[in-house]
Amino acid sequence: MPSCHHFDHLKPVPSPAASYAKGCPECIALGDTWVHLRECLICGHVGCCDSSKNKHATKHFHTTKHAVMRSVEPGEAWGWCYVDEVMVDLG
Repeated sequence: MPSCHHFDHLKPVPSPAASYAKGCPECIALGDTWVHLRECLICGHVGCCDSSKNKHATKHFHTTKHAVMRSVEPGEAWGWCYVDEVMVDLG
């Protein structure tokens, strides 16, 4: 089973609850739609998932190299490491 150390020493990020309550800010600016939302656990950026047309969460990783994110969907408590390609239970 693959391991990942990127979740080991995370610091709390400012929760942009107001921004993701409305949706993916970048999709909204484009007048586009999204499927699910993901939050960067390094800086708090919220972007749409890879099932969304624009894949803003993954684009954020490629731009910033911030390795880890979490789902902000109700009832979901998991994270993903882009570098190690592993899902982590955050529950």
